Amino acid sequence: MFQDKYVFAQLTAFLNRTQFNNYVRKYDGNRYVKHFTCWNQLLVMMFGQLSNRESLRDLIVAFEAHRSKQYHLGLGREPIAKTTLASANQNRDYRIFEDFAFYMMKEACEKRSTNLLDIPGKKYAFDSTTIPLCLSTFPWARFRAKKGGIKAHVLYDIEAQVPAFYTVTSALKHDSTTMSLVTYDPNAYYIFDRLMTHSKNSTEYI
Repeated sequence: MFQDKYVFAQLTAFLNRTQFNNYVRKYDGNRYVKHFTCWNQLLVMMFGQLSNRESLRDLIVAFEAHRSKQYHLGLGREPIAKTTLASANQNRDYRIFEDFAFYMMKEACEKRSTNLLDIPGKKYAFDSTTIPLCLSTFPWARFRAKKGGIKAHVLYDIEAQVPAFYTVTSALKHDSTTMSLVTYDPNAYYIFDRLMTHSKNSTEYI
């Protein structure tokens, strides 16, 4: 009989649950919750991402197939219904997970800090990518006549090789409009796309 922890449980053991619970209390995330907590929701969505699930239905089917392992994966004893997960994703404050993501990114940057370039100071690269979305499913994401999408803006720590900041906007948003959201470190180097240096929003950062 298998006696050790599942790989997924070993991975999630590295997460700082105390810090996560601080964010849950800050945004009152578990108010009126009986079984499916914010922590359960986080682990469920992580499992879906790591196992390459294509939809909530696909994710729930996977859990049903491994119902006996659910508790040992850290997902609680109660069955997870699709409506429960969909409701949690729609109604719970996204800032719980956003703040925790930024906390984990900061921890990763500090632990993985190296000196790849023989230049003092932090080195960052800022860029974005457009994520296409189906207009029939996400009509609010229209940015062209027959195309839908959102844009992910990422500040990448070159030496730690992990993101230091990110935000998601409409696909119509130019990178320069998100520059004011970045917290700039003193004596650090920032690499931007050439087009950004010509925008009126960029002059105060150059």
